[in-house]
Amino acid sequence: VADLICFAASEAAGYITGASLDINGGDLMM
Repeated sequence: VADLICFAASEAAGYITGASLDINGGDLMM
């Protein structure tokens, strides 16, 4: 979770527009 928060706060997140990022611990992968 912390990695996604750090990414969202970075300048690189400016390239992602209109996206929904799910933080679910990998539950959708199963």
